[in-house]
Amino acid sequence: MSYATALSGLAGASSDLDVISNNIANANTVGFKESRAEFADVYASAMTTAVNNQIGIGTRVSNINQIFTQGTITSTNNDLDVAINGNGFFTLSQNGATVYSRNGQFQPDKTGAIVNADGLPLMGYAANSSGVIDKSNIVPLQIPSADLAPTPTKNIAAAFNLNSQDPIPTTGTFSASDSTSYNYPTTASVYDSLGGSHDVNLYFVKNAVGSWDVYSTSGNPATPVGPSATGKLGTVTFDTSGNLTAPSPAKFAFNIPNGADGGATTQPLTLDLTGTTQYGQANGITKLNPDGSSAGQLQRYTVGNDGTITGTYSNGETLPIGQIVLADFSNPDGLTDLGGNLFSQSASSGAPQVSTPGSTNHGVVQGGAVEGSTVDLTTELVNLITAQRNYQANSQSIKTQQTVDQTLINL
Repeated sequence: MSYATALSGLAGASSDLDVISNNIANANTVGFKESRAEFADVYASAMTTAVNNQIGIGTRVSNINQIFTQGTITSTNNDLDVAINGNGFFTLSQNGATVYSRNGQFQPDKTGAIVNADGLPLMGYAANSSGVIDKSNIVPLQIPSADLAPTPTKNIAAAFNLNSQDPIPTTGTFSASDSTSYNYPTTASVYDSLGGSHDVNLYFVKNAVGSWDVYSTSGNPATPVGPSATGKLGTVTFDTSGNLTAPSPAKFAFNIPNGADGGATTQPLTLDLTGTTQYGQANGITKLNPDGSSAGQLQRYTVGNDGTITGTYSNGETLPIGQIVLADFSNPDGLTDLGGNLFSQSASSGAPQVSTPGSTNHGVVQGGAVEGSTVDLTTELVNLITAQRNYQANSQSIKTQQTVDQTLINL
């Protein structure tokens, strides 16, 4: 019996060495969770009356336990590298089956799908062309290939300081071509429905103490575009503290020729001068923010803590293009290891609890980073020495039993 006992010890030590070696081999595998071999003693069947006389007959491997502790998060230069900080797994699709992983190394494939190194698509919530995320369906995440459509300008939010010490212009009739007929000019760039850029020229003309007329032109040559034939948008007035008092709200509506159709129609705009002041200092801009944008090409993407993937476009616009979801399990240790940094659901793991990062019991994610292996090489090397010692000790048990047997044979 001692042979069988020692052999079970050899088999157990060998299994322990296998697990430790596998840990060491995956010390640099992103998202890898270290394992440990768990053992149980073995007894032969016996009558209950003889239980105090039982002698064990060895050991067996009762479980190979993968320990799901948090790995160290390291920043990378890849926008689509994603690390999970806390509970949860990335959800991937493998030939129609759902699998799970802690390895967040992703990249777009030739079709724009976000995939891992083995080409498995990352699952999540998709966003429409307006950046609205649809949370009704979990689908493969896709990097959009189409350019971002242009947005025509509707509002020009602007604020200026108009110099209270400026004199009234010497030329009494405003003319965009005569600089002596106005005090301060500036230009705002606006976009038509095709993303074409056009200049809207604004002119401020002091007409009395605390009162200024506002004019506007567009095109080349400059054509008046205000409600009046001269291009006058209206008049702004200020109190003795330099604060704008009228109109309230300080907005002027006007139309410019629509560049998208060559000027056959007009494009309505609103100039908002809220925040404009009249102080005794130089004329100048404190804010000039027309809305709208040209068409844009996707240049890069970032991943937020809630899993939202945001695209940055060449026109300066940003837009959500999808959101990563995480799956958590009541018993992650019960997942079936498929290799390739992949796991599948099992009866022991329980059903996946799918949600966005940062919600309920799900961890958050960090873009441009990866989660390192949880293997501690120093600890594993010590474990390796211990397993080797156990193997040698069990070998010695066999050698000793062989010596005893030889003694009996020689009697």
